[in-house]
Amino acid sequence: MKKTYTRRSFLKGLLSLSLGTVLTTSFGYTYAKYIEPRRLQITRKNIFSNNIPTGFHNRTILQFSDTHLGLSYNLQQLEELVSKINSLKPDVILFTGDLMDAPNEYAYPHRIPPILHRLKSPLGKYAIYGNHDHGGYGTTLYQDVIQESNFQLLVNDVRTITLDSGEYIQICGLDDVMLGDPQYEQTLSRLEPSTFSIAMIHEPDVAVKAAAFPVDLQLSGHSHGGQIQLPFFGPLITPPFGTVYPEGFYEVGESKMQLYVNRGIGTTRIPFRFLATPEITLFTLKKTSS
Repeated sequence: MKKTYTRRSFLKGLLSLSLGTVLTTSFGYTYAKYIEPRRLQITRKNIFSNNIPTGFHNRTILQFSDTHLGLSYNLQQLEELVSKINSLKPDVILFTGDLMDAPNEYAYPHRIPPILHRLKSPLGKYAIYGNHDHGGYGTTLYQDVIQESNFQLLVNDVRTITLDSGEYIQICGLDDVMLGDPQYEQTLSRLEPSTFSIAMIHEPDVAVKAAAFPVDLQLSGHSHGGQIQLPFFGPLITPPFGTVYPEGFYEVGESKMQLYVNRGIGTTRIPFRFLATPEITLFTLKKTSS
């Protein structure tokens, strides 16, 4: 049977060949393996909503994601990341999954909690499962590490973050889409339409489902921004459920639900990043009038 090629697949193959040429040069290889993966971009975003309570105006929420400890990211780098996050003094810290690249092969899980425990945020620390956290028989191991790190692990669960004034916002976390058991209706229907809400969902492309519920902001990771990009073309390869929304800010559905896709910290499959700089995201909540 004769195989046909689309124009896009032809261009992608051609560009992949060009990128391969770049990466085989000494500078390209050195940059993609040793320089860009060790850079860190702090992305700052304002989130506007009239659902934000007055007491939460100018409060900050920090998202980090996809550390993938073990492949090319190590504990010393994690300690540096913790120091950087603490220097930003966020009110809330959210981790959107994929802590270890291969949990059953990682030799130092017991050394992770003392590092993550040092993260400081007065209104709490929350985490969800990513596909790598369930993979490699890592489900229980990840749960233990996250809870020992003083994070609340949200698995199809909804919590409130409440101020002394009694004002609150809602935060929920779905189980991983690929290897877990996400309960969309059961979880997201518990969100209050008049209350500002954040949904932590590892894979971004299910935003079309989340947008059918009263979600103000979905935070995801998973895609790594493609991990390798080309100018004017974007990511060469994106993972399942990370193709439609590979990185950055979007508005989804008729409700214009806000979605932010974080490029993550570490790498997976191959220890390279090219034009997909690791990032942490600092969101500042801004109350607007109706």
